[in-house]
Amino acid sequence: MKLTLSWLRDHLDTTASVAEIADALTDLGLEVEDIHDPAAALQSFTIARIEHAQPHPDADRLRVLRVATDEGEKQIVCGAPNARAGLIGVLAKPGDYVPGIDTTLGVGKIRGIESHGMMASERELMLSDEHDGIIELPSGQVGQRFVDWLAQNAPDRIDPVIEIKITPNRPDALGIRGIARDLAARGLGTLKPLGIVPVAGSFDSPIAVTIAPDVLDRAPHFTGRLIRGVTNGPSPEWLQRRLRAIGLRPISALVDITNLFTYDLNRPLHVFDAGKVAGDLVVRGAAAGESLLALDGRAYALRPGDLVIADAGGPESLAGIMGGEASGVTEATTDVFLESAFWQPIGIAATGRALKINSDARYRFERGVDPAFTRDGLELATRMILDLCGGEASRVVEAGAAPDHARAYRLDPARTQSLVGMDIPEADQRATLEKLGFVMDGDMAQVPSWRPDVQGEADLIEEIARIASLTRLEGKPLPRPAPGVPAPVLTPQQRRMGAARRMAAALGYNECVTYSFIDAASAALFGGGSDAVRIENPISSEMSHLRPDLLPGLLAAAARNQARGFMDLALFEIGPVFTGGEPGEQAVRLSALLVGASAPRDPHASRRPVDPYDAKADAEAILAAIGAPARVQIDRRLDGWWHPGRAGNIQLGPNRLATFGELHPRILRAMNVKGPAVALSVHVADIPLPKARVPTRPALMASDLQPVDRDFAFVVDDQVEAAVIVNAAQGADKALIAGVTVFDEFRGERAAAQMGPGRKSVAITVRLQPRERTLTETEIEAVAARIVDKVSKASGGSLRG
Repeated sequence: MKLTLSWLRDHLDTTASVAEIADALTDLGLEVEDIHDPAAALQSFTIARIEHAQPHPDADRLRVLRVATDEGEKQIVCGAPNARAGLIGVLAKPGDYVPGIDTTLGVGKIRGIESHGMMASERELMLSDEHDGIIELPSGQVGQRFVDWLAQNAPDRIDPVIEIKITPNRPDALGIRGIARDLAARGLGTLKPLGIVPVAGSFDSPIAVTIAPDVLDRAPHFTGRLIRGVTNGPSPEWLQRRLRAIGLRPISALVDITNLFTYDLNRPLHVFDAGKVAGDLVVRGAAAGESLLALDGRAYALRPGDLVIADAGGPESLAGIMGGEASGVTEATTDVFLESAFWQPIGIAATGRALKINSDARYRFERGVDPAFTRDGLELATRMILDLCGGEASRVVEAGAAPDHARAYRLDPARTQSLVGMDIPEADQRATLEKLGFVMDGDMAQVPSWRPDVQGEADLIEEIARIASLTRLEGKPLPRPAPGVPAPVLTPQQRRMGAARRMAAALGYNECVTYSFIDAASAALFGGGSDAVRIENPISSEMSHLRPDLLPGLLAAAARNQARGFMDLALFEIGPVFTGGEPGEQAVRLSALLVGASAPRDPHASRRPVDPYDAKADAEAILAAIGAPARVQIDRRLDGWWHPGRAGNIQLGPNRLATFGELHPRILRAMNVKGPAVALSVHVADIPLPKARVPTRPALMASDLQPVDRDFAFVVDDQVEAAVIVNAAQGADKALIAGVTVFDEFRGERAAAQMGPGRKSVAITVRLQPRERTLTETEIEAVAARIVDKVSKASGGSLRG
């Protein structure tokens, strides 16, 4: 969005400088991206008078001038046809930079005669494209700065241009009046009244307008009138200069007026050549097969339903976007139909994107113009056309009505402090809103029609804070709690997640962060992939379902690393997994993956493939770090992606705390991972919290008495698990037995030959730790007898002879 300072002052009575205005605009949220000040390039040029002019002795088209300057009389060679004695013009001296020719002048010789500078043309000073002769001034004092003369006699020729970045939520700032309103509210001037005086039509318009009932929701309001007897020549110089300053090319008076209103008041208009309109105009949806040759010279195939303004011959304009070439105005136009309408933003945006048409009208309508200004905009534009082009206006024809924009929100002055931390008096808050166009009715603020972005009470506070300047915010420390130990901020679950993450990292794993979305095939491998967890609008086909487990993401990361030559990997991730699509059907897990070897190559043969016991040890370490109970059981009822017999669950009763072991070869093949690969999965959320919470750790109960180890070998059925024996032995004397470990298993053909078919031998070591005194042999034998009895009853076995 571009504007000039003089254009802004048409709406804002202000004495503020360009710098002050630019600072205020940026502070108000209308970021200034660039300022172009033509006067900055004209500082060194001065006014000079030609005292004498004679032909160059060696060139017919050149003249040798004697020029009166502030440094005395200078000789200058000039080729301008209007160079003559007595002319007052603009002098560029040696050393001056001339922007129009991108040259720094020096003393030179032209056909053997020295020239001490040049008399400049308007194009050389970038004031216009005029270059047929040098600048002629009606008056001026020799030596006066040219920029000072312009400021006194033609200030619009050096009008600064400000370029602003407009955010999508501020359509009102797409008109210069909206920008002036913000500056007036800030206090940089007073907003001038617009002064809308309706034009009384002298005859009925021969062109009527209607809106098809099925498009009233997209085209609620249409106004227009015929103006006959106009003269569509070039627009006045002030209008052309204003449009050129913001980058628009002047075309004709009628077109330039519509462009002026687009930028001046954010009111796009369109003029039809009334002589080319067949019958009445109707706003309707395009029919199948219809097309439009637009003003940009391109033919557009319209989609059925695209909003058009049509006459008896078909579409004449793409509503709110671009007019048609067939009914466009030319210099021969004498009768015009002026249109001012309101179009709903969504429909304009959809049509513009589909047809790939960008125009100033579309840019504004799809963001939202003032729905209450449709008729007023028509009246103001009619007045300007009559003033500049002459003619006679008809009475207004109108279809539909302006949509109801009325809404009001309560202003709570105290919320300014609570929401943005600014202490602004209530009177100032109300005055700010009133300056922005809000109407205060008690504590209710009626929102103006040009502010579609204000949709709640918080938006009122935002407007107040924006105008007051957010630079007034002061950094303040957060309130400190009462003296003493503050209450913990993190929940027990959050602390557990942090402890699990630290322990996994300490064990040598690298943390991964993968997407919560995976492809359907990978989800199915891990028990997911149902419609309940399918993403309705996925990022890609590889992210179509919520993940049922963390392992698919870790395996995919491992496959990518292996493809790049990294074969030994230790990865982990902690995050949510999803069993369904409803709230609560998700859980937090920590999963880790070991692939390849347990150590790098060395001369000590310490390198070996990873095995389930690596995963088991790491799972137990993580469980211990997050406070899981020490006495747990191992269960073999596994999910389908674990290798049967080479994996297990760590359980506390019926609750699964973790799973460890090898992954099924079928899974590794499907995920393109080269084994061996073992993994672990810790159900962080399912681990019970301690019953008692104490601020300190329990005292260490160390004993200075020598422990006693006793070995037992039991002959049991081949299907009996070692855990049954260990748990039974542990329960023989919970106070005295410090630990039970398995150190040998004897099974196979030799075992069957000695102990019978289907039998095996399991050997355990039981450590007895006395606390008060050294154990006697009798006490040791008594404990040993209880161990044999407990194991025999639990396993159905017997002590091996």
